[in-house]
Amino acid sequence: MVAHWLPVLMFTLIWGLVGGVAPKFVPRGPHQSLIQMSLLLTGICCWLFWLCCYMSQMNPLIGPELDMKTMIALKHYWGDFS
Repeated sequence: MVAHWLPVLMFTLIWGLVGGVAPKFVPRGPHQSLIQMSLLLTGICCWLFWLCCYMSQMNPLIGPELDMKTMIALKHYWGDFS
């Protein structure tokens, strides 16, 4: 399964604007550098979180493979759900 390039490009642009462009428009004041750093870290962390979630959906984890004896024991222990 191949990832599409459009979502990666769009979210990179969105969070790039938040982390790269928005700090340039922060008004001068005593906490200007703190606000700029907060915007930069927000952009980086949100983009990285989104990228990890997006990539984990490309190759999802598979559940455990159980042998027949274990499945029979689970059915006996939990009962039949059908």
